[in-house]
Amino acid sequence: MNTRLFKTSKLSEFRLWGLVLILAGMGMMILGTSGILMWGVQGRPFAAVFMVLGGILLLGSMGIYFWAGMLSTSVVALECPECGKPTKMIGKTDRCMFCRTILTFDPAKATAGLSEEAPAEPGHPVPSAPKS
Repeated sequence: MNTRLFKTSKLSEFRLWGLVLILAGMGMMILGTSGILMWGVQGRPFAAVFMVLGGILLLGSMGIYFWAGMLSTSVVALECPECGKPTKMIGKTDRCMFCRTILTFDPAKATAGLSEEAPAEPGHPVPSAPKS
């Protein structure tokens, strides 16, 4: 199994969790309204609890999207050496947002220019250092 498919950039991960919270919040609100449909007036407390919980999840997703947006404005933007597209990098190591190549500013973790003795594994990306 290729685990490269499930690895994404840090900024994309933040956005993914924001989306998950939006969907969970909306689902809880829909579940809450089903209490009124199933039990009538007696289902109102059930609906109120799930509406509040869904609203809290939606506010949490808004906070995550705000945080990701603030991070996005202050991170290093560079050109991916593998695919050539502009990508944003958070921290010392991250992945390209498009081709998912591992990017790093840490010389100890950079493996660009692999020797013939240690070839990359087939099917896995060759980690590379960003162009300066």
